[in-house]
Amino acid sequence: MRQRRYLAPWHRKVLEGNELTLEGEEAAAALEALHGKPAIYHCTSRIVDRQRLLGGDEKEQFVRLMRRYEAFSQVQVITHCVMSNHFHILVEVPAPPEDGGASWSDERLLKHLGLIYDEARVGQLRWELAQLRGLGDEEAADAFRARFFARMWDLSAFMKILKQSFTQWFNRTHGRRGVLWEERFKSELVESGHATRRVAGYIDLNPVRAGIVSDPKDYRWSGYGEAVAGKKRACVGLRLVLFEELCTRTSEGRAARELAGSKEVMRRYRLLLFEEGEASPRDETRKRAGIPRKRVEQILARGGDLSEAELMWCRTRYFVDGLVLGSEAFVNRVFALSRGYFGPKRVSGARRMRQVASQLCTMRDLRKEALRC
Repeated sequence: MRQRRYLAPWHRKVLEGNELTLEGEEAAAALEALHGKPAIYHCTSRIVDRQRLLGGDEKEQFVRLMRRYEAFSQVQVITHCVMSNHFHILVEVPAPPEDGGASWSDERLLKHLGLIYDEARVGQLRWELAQLRGLGDEEAADAFRARFFARMWDLSAFMKILKQSFTQWFNRTHGRRGVLWEERFKSELVESGHATRRVAGYIDLNPVRAGIVSDPKDYRWSGYGEAVAGKKRACVGLRLVLFEELCTRTSEGRAARELAGSKEVMRRYRLLLFEEGEASPRDETRKRAGIPRKRVEQILARGGDLSEAELMWCRTRYFVDGLVLGSEAFVNRVFALSRGYFGPKRVSGARRMRQVASQLCTMRDLRKEALRC
């Protein structure tokens, strides 16, 4: 299976040309367990030829557009990191409403379109829809509305409009033509809770691993950096990371109370980023750009495994190319709904991460250069 993108099969009946079939009790049980739940994705994309084209102004514009289309697409960016030649976005996409948006009034839809269009464009769309209503052509009016709803509650639509809009801005600003992004974006499906917590930490530690900053709070174009700067939407995403994981150990009500204040959210998230002493915020001598390769090689040579916390400090393909990341049960449930992707010899979905002491599993068994530091 070589797909660059993996989308939650329980959100749609047809996925990338493969019918979602329910053959057997395992698949039926998997759909029942996942139906209606949101899906969380770790998305990445690189600049063509991996050129370092994104400076401060470009990163600022990318984040502005990301937030605009996040609101329009009805998704929740959990955290993100924009680097000079690539980006990471961890995003939660809710299940589409059963009615596909039919319950929205025309006025609500038009007001929502104001998130991405100027007043003149919204006025034009208002006139067109009113004309269809006035002619009594309800079928055409429904089709008119449906083309906008098709761009909501959908990962591919969110990523497409974000990347295209940024490309148009970048080319216009720099007098440039042609493609900007290397290929279609990659997406990895991530289980809520513990797996999401690990991936979020991995994303926000990107500038530290790259040696740009020694403390992730000092990188402004990331979810954690934005939250430290007082951006409420960024703090909402980090609260979601902690809330989902905390709910596995306590009730939803207690988790909500414990994370009610933004200061507590920031305190707990910072502990997540610096856990197990990998880079204590109070010990300046221990801060470093990731884990030295020599140290990793020594651990593996002794037959030891890296901890999950250490894994966040490595450049690892498990958080990018694993296809699906989560508990063994979660990965196997997703596998049961995606049986058509795999050959007949594949009997299970979950694969343990090599050289890592973790209960997390992936769908893809990475054999070559899984860990890099």
